[in-house]
Amino acid sequence: MSSHVRLADVMDKRSGRLPGGLDLELRHVREAIQGIRYGEVRVVIHDGLVTQIDRTEKQRLR
Repeated sequence: MSSHVRLADVMDKRSGRLPGGLDLELRHVREAIQGIRYGEVRVVIHDGLVTQIDRTEKQRLR
């Protein structure tokens, strides 16, 4: 079962910030994604909180 939540729906309308530290968590995910040409970023969530971010970068040999 998959559930989708739009960030705009949970964002504070006045401050433009996300609740409960979500801003910081998304910043960490964004940093993990930056600079990857090939690979994956996996976000582990326990009890509704991001507990781990794994970044695996692959190097393509021609």
